[in-house]
Amino acid sequence: MKKVSLFVIICCMFLSACSAKDEPSFQMKSFSYTDQNGQPFGSENLKDKVWIANFIFTSCETVCPPMTASMSALQKELKNQNLDVELVSFSVDPTIDTVDVLKTFMEKFTVDSSNWHMLTGYSQKEIEEFAREEFQTLVQKPSSSDQVIHSTSFYVVDKNGEVVSNFGFQQSHFDELIPEVKKLLKS
Repeated sequence: MKKVSLFVIICCMFLSACSAKDEPSFQMKSFSYTDQNGQPFGSENLKDKVWIANFIFTSCETVCPPMTASMSALQKELKNQNLDVELVSFSVDPTIDTVDVLKTFMEKFTVDSSNWHMLTGYSQKEIEEFAREEFQTLVQKPSSSDQVIHSTSFYVVDKNGEVVSNFGFQQSHFDELIPEVKKLLKS
């Protein structure tokens, strides 16, 4: 009987933990990297701003071009709605994605880099740790491939540098993402 009671208590504790808010919520440590214009850019530039982040790389053969096209569409929609939001794309292949490579890649999707920064200037190990520790996501470059494993989410970060939610990158998710951004801009 004691074993059954203990089992029920443990199950209840586990289930109550699972019922907590299921969106991410954690404060980001400060960072400073280099953007596609060769300029330093990091958490100080994002202080007191709402921003959306993703992880991409320019030699990606699958999801990165559609993700970047979607980020460009999001940038246009945010501007159409007069929403002051920064966009940050972290390269997950910093050895290949130099400043010039990122700039050329961005120009395929937008001419407006006023609020969109593609970042590099760190080691592979650093971006893998940064993604894991700050966004709770996996970035991994297998030695057997030139492709990098990474998240396809758009992460919403509040004015305090706290990752508060993530969404799929497809434009169909804008109906959820944009109201979240509006709510954060008002707070």
